[in-house]
Amino acid sequence: MRTLTGAETILRDFHFIEGPRWHENALWFSDMHGHRVMRSALDGQAHEVARIEDDHPSGLGWLPDGRLLVVAMATQQLRRVEPDGSVVVHADLSDLAVGNLNDMISAPDGTAWVGDMGFDVHAESAAPGPGQTIVVRPDGTAARAAGDLIAPNGHILTEDARTLIVAESGGFRLTAFDVASDGSLDNRRTYAALTPEPGFDFAPPDGVCLDAEGAVWLGDPIARKFYRVLPGGEVTDCVVPAEGAAAIACTLGGPDRKTLLMACSHELPGPDALEAGNAWIEALRVDVAGAGRP
Repeated sequence: MRTLTGAETILRDFHFIEGPRWHENALWFSDMHGHRVMRSALDGQAHEVARIEDDHPSGLGWLPDGRLLVVAMATQQLRRVEPDGSVVVHADLSDLAVGNLNDMISAPDGTAWVGDMGFDVHAESAAPGPGQTIVVRPDGTAARAAGDLIAPNGHILTEDARTLIVAESGGFRLTAFDVASDGSLDNRRTYAALTPEPGFDFAPPDGVCLDAEGAVWLGDPIARKFYRVLPGGEVTDCVVPAEGAAAIACTLGGPDRKTLLMACSHELPGPDALEAGNAWIEALRVDVAGAGRP
């Protein structure tokens, strides 16, 4: 395994960053405890595109007409940002969800898959329970796509939109599914088995992204490293964030999608609000370009 060095901090002074996405030649992400969604160029010029005052925003996606979709975690909703900037409910998932919603991914047609963690991720006594991935169709109708997932966190959709990969944070694995025409998921299989840090029963992976060789970059907030993992579980590369930070989530962006954009954090979410300055984005050039979504 190679340890890659030379990452540069390009954005600072955020509360807790989740759901980084490269979209329309810009980096988008949720500043979860700042209750806002941000868009930024790689030169560090960031601006707010939406506020979720009553909840913590997390996963991001888009409809075909360009409207932004945002996961609202505790209210168990998928919200939509209208052209005038107003935020409305796209799908109320409270009848389906059993825990906090978290990350998600969307297809080009606007179909979204949302991770239901199965428990309250901000509670002091949080422990991973059986969660699920919920499919939300472009018209806002929803159904369970796959159950019995242990803290389903990051989601990946392959380039051909035929395979969906779920990061099971509490299951120490990346789990793949075939995507049916109605958005349901079947043919469950292990894409890569991972090894948790000694002494921890709730560890990697967190936020994930795919590259053109089928490898998955993932954030491991316990080991405090980003890893590149091949199908099957072999680790080829790692990146250690600055300042001993936790490695939360990542995406591959830039004009050629060879810039690894990494969300880093001093502290992890809990029952107390996190302060501005806790989180930042680091960037590092890598050899293999991104593929699929995110």
